[in-house]
Formats: sequence, C-alpha cells, structure tokens
Amino acid sequence: MTALEKGITANGTGYGGKSWNILGQLYFPKAITDSTFAFETNSEPGQFVPVHIHPTQDEFILVQEGVLDLKLDGQWVKAKAGDLVRMPRGIPHGYFNKSDKPCRALFWVSPMQKLEALFNQLHNLTDPAEVVRISALHEVDFLPPEAND
Repeated sequence: MTALEKGITANGTGYGGKSWNILGQLYFPKAITDSTFAFETNSEPGQFVPVHIHPTQDEFILVQEGVLDLKLDGQWVKAKAGDLVRMPRGIPHGYFNKSDKPCRALFWVSPMQKLEALFNQLHNLTDPAEVVRISALHEVDFLPPEAND
C-alpha cells in the first residue's frame, strides 16, 4: 500500500525527483498513492497521446497553460487553461496539442492501479508499437489509429 506523504512537489519537478520521457513527451509525477496517481505533462506543439481507454480508472485533466484538443468519446472538444476535463472509466479519450504553443496540464487518475509501473516501463522507449503492447499489459488499451481522426 502506497500512503500519501505530506509535502510539496515543486513546480517543474517530479515527486522524489522522478520524471519520465515517453515518446519525447515529458511527464512529472506529482503524487503517487494507491488511490490516486497525479502527473504533469508538458506537451510541445504536435505532441499527443492517441485515443485509449482506462477500463478500471477515472481520469481528470486540469489544463494549466495552453490549449488541448481532446477526442472524448468520439467527439472533438477543446480545453483551455483553467478547464477541467472529466473522463469516466471506459470512455475512449486522447489528447493532442494542435496549437503552436506548449501546453502544460495536471492529470490525475483514480485509482492508480498499474500506471506508475507502466510509466516506469515506458520511460525512454522509442517504438510506439512497443508502447501500445506494454500499455495493454497495464490496463491501458489503445484504439486503432482511425479512432484519432
């Protein structure tokens, strides 16, 4: 059981000094417990995470700066700084930085399930097919590429 520790995870850093590079996108864990996994993303223009499903977790995104285009349950929506995106478990979703500026967002997923282990295994991988394969072993199921259209 992972208990929540009191304290502050400073801006621009990850909990315990940790960060992940997943297919060129930077992730910083902010809080890790059995009940919640929170992380910050810094998406450069053109970066994205394709449409996928978390069958056992609810997920939220708080956009902190910039704009994200999201494919949420088959519909395109935009989230801008200050907006909170709610994604119940089982709902297909993906996010895309289609703007010409970076986007920073805080994500949290509840419960954590296997996400920390997944991010640890995906760190510094460069093969998207391998990322998809490993993700499926950790309860994150990517949809076929046409789901991103």
